Amino acid sequence: MVEKADILDEQAISRAITRIAHEIIERNKGIDDCILVGIKTRGAFIAKRLAEKIEKIEGRPILKGELDITLYRDDLSVKTKNQEPLVQQVDIEHSILDKKVILVDDVLYTGRTVRAAMDAVMDLGRPAQIQLAVLIDRGHRELPIRADFVGKNIPTSSDERIIVQMVESDQVDRVAIHE
Repeated sequence: MVEKADILDEQAISRAITRIAHEIIERNKGIDDCILVGIKTRGAFIAKRLAEKIEKIEGRPILKGELDITLYRDDLSVKTKNQEPLVQQVDIEHSILDKKVILVDDVLYTGRTVRAAMDAVMDLGRPAQIQLAVLIDRGHRELPIRADFVGKNIPTSSDERIIVQMVESDQVDRVAIHE
């Protein structure tokens, strides 16, 4: 794959996260009964940054957690018949019962990752609501899923890939299109 274009740099990512934080607070009329749940790996990094921005704005922390939904995906190449899927790792210390769960991911594409995350959340309890925040929405949905909060819409072809890099794992903050 060859890099086609840089989409977001460090400042643009920071601005998008700040805007999403404000939108989350506004839509939910504060952060009472809200919990940010980052989808590993980069969604968890974005959720942590959102939590920091929200705490600066609201003056108090928002509940947060992380979810690894690998075994909930419906597109795994190997599945054992009659085996119940398990969440590989859950780091949610608070009950999600009657909470507004805000799932956070880096890129929304087909919707399958989000569907798997919703399945994992529902296995943990019954939230009052599930919302979705993504840094990038690239289109091409296969399921009727849409993001409530979007950093940037980037129309792409199915031959292109969006590469999100975060300091926490890649030593740089940037988003690029590769083809």
